[in-house]
Amino acid sequence: MDPTTRRRRTMLIAAITGGLILILLVGVGVYGLIRGPQPTVPDDMTPSDQPTVTAPVAEPAAPEPVTALGGSEEFAVAVAEALFTWDTSSGYGPADYVQMLADVTADTEADAAASDVRAYLPTPEAWAQLRTHQTRQWLTIDTIEIPDAWEAAVAQAAPGQIPDGAVAYTITGTRHRTGYWGTDPATTTHDVAFTVFLTCTPERNPAPAPADRIIETCALLRLSQLDNPLR
Repeated sequence: MDPTTRRRRTMLIAAITGGLILILLVGVGVYGLIRGPQPTVPDDMTPSDQPTVTAPVAEPAAPEPVTALGGSEEFAVAVAEALFTWDTSSGYGPADYVQMLADVTADTEADAAASDVRAYLPTPEAWAQLRTHQTRQWLTIDTIEIPDAWEAAVAQAAPGQIPDGAVAYTITGTRHRTGYWGTDPATTTHDVAFTVFLTCTPERNPAPAPADRIIETCALLRLSQLDNPLR
């Protein structure tokens, strides 16, 4: 093939390729106009936290009571799980999940602790929106430890300033939410950190457990702001 013919063929291929790209771009633009603006991202899915495909949600789960018996760390884990475990398709609302923690809150801190718990849950308006997506949530815990700031506070506190048996646990983990984005199953994840303040009172374990075994009855005192824990 002579050079002139080769040049013409190259120019023809380039022109065809350019035309196809132009047609593709115009087609995408027309498709966007036909499709129209997309729905705004719901409260549980921010632009930096976009949904990805996952398995369908499980059967609706009702609020579960929190066990107050056991060790202090065990109780802190139970509180954390109750804070973050809810299901908008269960037929229950935020107040029902708050009640599970109110039932194990110290009487002296009942009002303040209830306010703390409500701050972790969606508002009734947000709950109604999340329910249209059949949203459910749960927590996986990565770390749980008594923060240095709490140990320093206990060491510096005056007698009677901190309740007997009081302790704080800072918990880090991942909040998971699943639901439906349109008709597609979707999920979001978000790193969280918070501190649970609680108090535990040692008691003798009732029969038929060993007489020398000591268990604790625990109560929730307060919660830190989400993502603003003691360190």
